[in-house]
Amino acid sequence: QVQLVESGGGLVQAGGSLRLSCAASGRTFSVYTMGWFRQAPGKEREFVASINWNGGTLYYADSVKGRFTISRDNAKNTVYLQMNSLKPEDTAVYYCNTDPPGVDYWGKGTLVTVSS
Repeated sequence: QVQLVESGGGLVQAGGSLRLSCAASGRTFSVYTMGWFRQAPGKEREFVASINWNGGTLYYADSVKGRFTISRDNAKNTVYLQMNSLKPEDTAVYYCNTDPPGVDYWGKGTLVTVSS
């Protein structure tokens, strides 16, 4: 069983930056492709970014491409999401999970609020 704990969210002005972290415990973390997902108020959860086991393959949603960077440190069992040039439409609860997502792996997420 993989347990995932997200952190690093907060309130930031438009144009600002945040760095999210996702700490994993349980089964071997380094073998999994990991992803970040987000759910805005009143909307369905959507894909944001993913990174394969060694960081060699990255994917981004078009809405965040060029502004967000996903990375991982397998020694620390942690995946990161550096978010720059934040926009109000980035406001959401951000979750990490395997990619594709494991139904049982969703954590509580971390709330990011971007003010205009």
